[in-house]
Parts: sequence; C-alpha cells; structure tokens
Amino acid sequence: MKAFPVFVAAAALLAGAAHAAPGSGDKAPEFTHHGERDWLNSPPLTLAGLRGSVVLVDFWAFECWNCYRSFPWLNAVGDKYRQRGLRVVSVHTPELPAEHDRDELVRKAKQYGLTNPVMLDDDSSYWNAMGNSYWPAFYLIDRHGALRAAFVGETHAGDDNARAIEAAVEQLLAEPPR
Repeated sequence: MKAFPVFVAAAALLAGAAHAAPGSGDKAPEFTHHGERDWLNSPPLTLAGLRGSVVLVDFWAFECWNCYRSFPWLNAVGDKYRQRGLRVVSVHTPELPAEHDRDELVRKAKQYGLTNPVMLDDDSSYWNAMGNSYWPAFYLIDRHGALRAAFVGETHAGDDNARAIEAAVEQLLAEPPR
C-alpha cells in the first residue's frame, strides 16, 4: 500500500495529541457539537453517520485570510469528488473574540460560498480532540472512520498542498470497502 503524504508540519501539529498520528488507522474523534444551532448548511452530523464516505475536515476561522483564500479550491474539490463519496465538513473554530458571532459567521459562510456542512466549534472542543494547532488545517478520514492524513496551510488549485490532498483523496476513494 502506498504511503500517504503527510507534511512535516503535521507531525508538530499532532505532537502530544490524545490520538495517534494520521495514517495510523486509529479512529478519528467524533464531532463534539450536536445541537441544531451548532451547525450551518446541515442538521448535526456524526462521523458514525458518515461511514462509507471519505471525509475531508477543514478547520477555519472567518477572519483568517489563509482560510478564506483556500475556499475556492475547497469548494471545487467538494464538487469534483462528491459523486464518488467525498464529504467536506468545515469546522469553524474562532481565533478572535469577534468570530464567536453566529450571525456574522452565517454571513461570512454565504460570502465565501460555503454550502458544505459547517460545525461551530466555539469552545474549541473538536480542535482539541483533533490536536489541531493551525488555520487552515485539513484532515482526511477514511470510509471506516480512521484518521488517515493531515495537511496544513493555505491551499490553491494546482499547488503542492492541493495536489497532495487530492492524491490522498483519490487513494482513499479507490480503497475497497472492508
């Protein structure tokens, strides 16, 4: 089996985390928010409910320019692979106090063209469960709920990060169900 590309920064990202590094096959932590108001563009989701799909989790904050500059690529990837079983789930974890404003988050999500589910992680509980340290950060979870890869940084169509993430998505989508 071909190894997944995992950026060196991902090792630092996951150092000391409560779970194993991506690629270990360990189960990804379940989403930490379950209330209707904790989600945009979707009823509350669970990783258990997404079994059978490859999940790309995107951590962002609406004032993070590296995050919103990555959205054209993220939206295109979601569209490109949706029919093959990719689900993009964004996790909005505020960095600044103003980013806790739900109405402003709703406005920003519309402005950025985000139509995928967005979990509001105002208490950073999912951020902490994943051992995350960066905006934006992208995690890939396989069809069986295992954390398989992590990537960090602003991402644009055709750049090294995009190519690595898309290659990992392709590989996960090609894996046969167990």
